[in-house]
Amino acid sequence: QWQLVESGGGSVQAGGSLRLSCAASGRTVNTAVMGWFRQAPGKEREPVAVISWTADTEYVDSVKGRFTITRDNAKSTVYLQMNSLRPEDTAVYYCGTHMDLRLDAIPKFWGQGTLVTVSS
Repeated sequence: QWQLVESGGGSVQAGGSLRLSCAASGRTVNTAVMGWFRQAPGKEREPVAVISWTADTEYVDSVKGRFTITRDNAKSTVYLQMNSLRPEDTAVYYCGTHMDLRLDAIPKFWGQGTLVTVSS
């Protein structure tokens, strides 16, 4: 079975930075596609970025140039470095896995989420 545990959320002012982490466990964790998703209040969950086990990546347009997804297969952990944060980035951020390397793919397994709040 898979287990995903996110951490690193918090409150920052606009223009600030945060780094989210997702520690994963599972049979094929180091070869799995993993992704970050977010759900803002009153909105549907949306993709943010995905990464393959060979570090190929895809980003949603709204975060390109500001967010970077990386992974450390030795630690079975995927990261989301978020810079130049904006109030519209406020959301619960979720880690997901067992999916295709596409922004419209739906993960089979999810973490519990971590809240990011960006104030203006």
